Amino acid sequence: MFKKIAVALAATLAAGIVMSPAAQARPELVGISGDYAPGTIIVKTHERRLYLVLESGRAMRYPVGVGKAGKQWAGTTKIDGKYLHPAWSPPNEVRRDKPNMPDVIPGGSPRNPMGVAAMTLAGGEYAIHGTNVPGSVGGFVSYGCIRMLNDDISDLYQRVPVGTTVTVTR
Repeated sequence: MFKKIAVALAATLAAGIVMSPAAQARPELVGISGDYAPGTIIVKTHERRLYLVLESGRAMRYPVGVGKAGKQWAGTTKIDGKYLHPAWSPPNEVRRDKPNMPDVIPGGSPRNPMGVAAMTLAGGEYAIHGTNVPGSVGGFVSYGCIRMLNDDISDLYQRVPVGTTVTVTR
C-alpha cells in the first residue's frame, strides 16, 4: 500500500514539474541603472529580460524569450502598432525553415505564436508579443522577436503607447 502511494505521489510531482512553464508571469519592480527616460523599454538579450523604465531608477522587469543564435539583433526602435489577438503570417525566413506553415494563422487560434497581443517594432519584421508556448519564455528561441508570457504582454500592453522607444542590447 505504501509503495502505491509513493508511486502515485512521485507521478503527481513529476507531472507538475513537466507541466510547469519555464517562467512565471508577474512583473517585478526592480532597480535599473543607466540613463533611460521613463517609459522606455529595454530588452537585455543576454539576461532574457525586458525592463519598462519607471521614474527614479526603477523598472518593471519581465522574463522574455529572445532570438536564438544567429537571429539576435541589437538597436533602438519604436513600437509602431499594438494588436490584440493578432493574426500571424510567417516571415520569409520562417517559411524557408518550415515550408509547410500556413500562409496565415488566425488570431485566437491555439496554433498562433503571437499569443494574446503583439506590439510591432518599426523597421523590421519583429514584435514584442505573447506566446502559445509558455515554456519557451526565458530561452533563446525566436527568429528575433521578443516573446512574453500572455499575462505579461497583457500587462505591458496596457502600460505603453504606440511610439514607445525600445532598446535591445545583447
